[in-house]
Amino acid sequence: MRPLATAEAVHAETSRDRLSLPEPMMPLQTQHGVDFLIETLCSAETGTVTLCALGPLTNIAMAFVKAPEVAGKIRELVVMGGACFELGNVTPAAEFNIHVDPHAAAIVIDSGVPITMIPLDVTHQLLSTPPRLAMLRTLGNRCGPAVAALLTAFERNRRGKIGSRARALHDPAVIAYLLRPALYQGREVNVEIETQSPLTIGMTVVDWWGVSRRKVNVQFMNTVDAVGFYDLLTEKLARLP
Repeated sequence: MRPLATAEAVHAETSRDRLSLPEPMMPLQTQHGVDFLIETLCSAETGTVTLCALGPLTNIAMAFVKAPEVAGKIRELVVMGGACFELGNVTPAAEFNIHVDPHAAAIVIDSGVPITMIPLDVTHQLLSTPPRLAMLRTLGNRCGPAVAALLTAFERNRRGKIGSRARALHDPAVIAYLLRPALYQGREVNVEIETQSPLTIGMTVVDWWGVSRRKVNVQFMNTVDAVGFYDLLTEKLARLP
């Protein structure tokens, strides 16, 4: 419903920042992502699938619209996006993933699916500090130093725009939650997505104190054990070649 927004300007990534990765073992598929979601969920038992959303929620929303019955197959939807006290990173009020397609986010949030949200409030606590990067460089494999190099370039490219928050890790926070949920703390709250206001479109309106008395619909995390998170990350990366 809105023009597509992408993040090249934020990441400022160049070919020098990328690893030489092997070609994927699975060839490019002709099936649309929405149809893949529907087919996969339809073949699953009720309440058995954990779905991770690391970007805008367009495809998930379209799957719910096209085949509403698939929502019942989802045990938990873990969303990297939104913010409460941290507010926005693409506008004063909105986080990027929600802002890109707030109408899709509204559909997903209102779907009744069990949702856990990992917002900027959490990811901005996960800073790749120099000592943490140094630990990755000493892992003795190819992966550790390569990840440290990527994170160093990521921070360097964004430092001028957002300062120390350029060191934050976002997407890995979702997977870490699934592997070790005890690292995270939050509360059950009501979240609504603003889709109308030109000033605040894409804002996650988090009723942290329950003042609206609206029904809770999201497990919203707001703190994380950053030391434990980086210990987990280092432990997992150490197992790779």
